[in-house]
Amino acid sequence: MTPRPLFFRKAGNQLLNLFALLSISTALGGMGWILYTVLQHGTPVLSWDFLTSPSKPYGEPGAGVANALLGTLLMTLGATLLAVPPALAGGIYLAEFGKNSKLADTLRFCANVLMGLPSILVGLFVYALLVATTGQFSGFAGTVALAIIMFPVIMRTTEDMLLMVPDTLRESALALGMTRMRATLSIVARSARNGLATGILLSLARVSGETAPLLFTALFADTWPGGFFSEPTASAPVLITEYTTNSPFESMHAMGWGTALVMALFILIINIATRFIFHENKH
Repeated sequence: MTPRPLFFRKAGNQLLNLFALLSISTALGGMGWILYTVLQHGTPVLSWDFLTSPSKPYGEPGAGVANALLGTLLMTLGATLLAVPPALAGGIYLAEFGKNSKLADTLRFCANVLMGLPSILVGLFVYALLVATTGQFSGFAGTVALAIIMFPVIMRTTEDMLLMVPDTLRESALALGMTRMRATLSIVARSARNGLATGILLSLARVSGETAPLLFTALFADTWPGGFFSEPTASAPVLITEYTTNSPFESMHAMGWGTALVMALFILIINIATRFIFHENKH
């Protein structure tokens, strides 16, 4: 084959570099615009009372979003406890033990389907499973819905991260007399811990802003989440949706923007802290 002239190769390279630069600039510009908008509308609302007082019906003084933030924290932590152990176990099985088996292929297919499933369908499923049968909305039902969303993301990320670990580490551990399970947990999983943490954070970032499943499971309440297993529970995503889109009052719009800013800062702090911790562990 006759090679293309140097001019066309250089021109093609420059066009690809320009396209990549424009793509990155568009993504960063969109993210910057979103952050600026949230900061512009949310900053004036932030105060100590806003962060420590529960939400109240319109017109009552001293309203805040503390109950929604606490409800989100409880449901997210609960979902993490429910989803992370079995998801990590499933990812380890897919990468280390099952790999090419029919069961592993079935699990991968189901995980891919779940990852592409609209979150509102997960909410409807949990509604039929827990809310309709018990006759009660609850924070626990919301926790189960979020755990279902988290599970496939963590499992597939765990598999991918473990497959990136060189086989020489596995062979060295086995040559020293370790069992397969001990080598996997002590050597392989430890080598991939940064990637495993990334998968968990990705799943947390996804579920922390989910609204549709919580509308069908946890609903909302202007109270502290005392009856987590038997009563509607407030959450930040539902509060943001209700206050910014379904309320005609400007004061509630502002509270929704403030809650969005708090959630954005919370996720940012988690990502920065995790990167800092793992960076320190490398030294």
